Amino acid sequence: MIPPTTPGQPTGLQRTPKRSSDGDDLGELLEVSMGPHHPSTHGVFRMDVVLDGETVVKLKPVFGYLHRNHEKIAENSTYLGSMPYTDRLDYFCSLTNNWAYALAVEKLAGLQAPERAEYIRVITAELTRLVNHTCVAGFLLMDMGALGTPLMYAFREREKILDLFESLTGARMMCNYMRFGGCRVDLPSGWIEQAQQVVNVYPRFLDEFENLLTGNEILMARTQGVGAISAPSAINASLTGPVLRASGVDYDIRKVDRYGIYERFEFRIPLGDHGDVYDRYMIRTLEMRESIKILQKALREIPLGPILDPKAKLRSFRPKAGEAYGRIESPKGELGFYLISDGSPNPYRYRVRPPSLINLTVLEEMCLGHKVADVVVILGSIDIVLGEVDR
Repeated sequence: MIPPTTPGQPTGLQRTPKRSSDGDDLGELLEVSMGPHHPSTHGVFRMDVVLDGETVVKLKPVFGYLHRNHEKIAENSTYLGSMPYTDRLDYFCSLTNNWAYALAVEKLAGLQAPERAEYIRVITAELTRLVNHTCVAGFLLMDMGALGTPLMYAFREREKILDLFESLTGARMMCNYMRFGGCRVDLPSGWIEQAQQVVNVYPRFLDEFENLLTGNEILMARTQGVGAISAPSAINASLTGPVLRASGVDYDIRKVDRYGIYERFEFRIPLGDHGDVYDRYMIRTLEMRESIKILQKALREIPLGPILDPKAKLRSFRPKAGEAYGRIESPKGELGFYLISDGSPNPYRYRVRPPSLINLTVLEEMCLGHKVADVVVILGSIDIVLGEVDR
């Protein structure tokens, strides 16, 4: 029995009569509110789902529960004072968040990071990509009912990289490491050797993970043909990152913009054929192998030298009036920062282009016609973090 509610108050379950075009009674549609505290949703997020039996006929994503006023706070803070706030966007990927923001400010102020700092940025960004994609695979399998083993294997490898981040930045997740024109501190003694050791054994973990999962008949049944999005629809919705490339669209900002020093590295852009959950899982697995190639070359060739542009006066930082947009290929897609300067110590306008929010806009299209049990799996394959969705 559904408990009575006051007018306008949502309930977990609601029933709506379903009728044919001739007015015949065809049963009932069930309206289910999944969240904001449903144990399977990724953060403080709700989906209003309308079901015909167990089949999804309508879905509305509802977010805004975690809104933290990030952009308005940044407009009342110094440019440097906003750097720690970027850590809290996608809190799995704080170092790539730092880089995107630093890149926008550097365009605005005409700064250039030294060569050693550019190598450090690539190294930390690709390590971050390994962390993100490894965790996504573990979470996705947990969404399917594999409650422990894949996620624990993923977190075991994640810990090794977080140890590297901690020894470099002093923090495991909220790193606050990048600076306009370079990096905050240089690599500590022995860090490169430790990173090489982690990177060199990572392919073995990927081999074991793939042998365990990729050909698993349950995983294939739950993901192949599920949540597919076509290439035209993905482009029309401005999707980016692995979700876009799983639909067969060859677009990676590391190749398009060649920001930093990415033009020095040879790496492949994996593409999918069907744009379903299985392709999104496989794209991330293949991207990790390409990141390992980049890391091995970067760790081997990193030069000595300064890590900060000498023109970067961080304590009296006042860019000339103007505007700039800086973007990178974060693990989830295009992460961009749009800044307007009026010559004061604070940005006049500060705007974030978050991949999690943009990629989430096609959730209904992905879910229509699938079972309610598939909804959380499809959501997990998009790979959202609510700190980035709500900002």
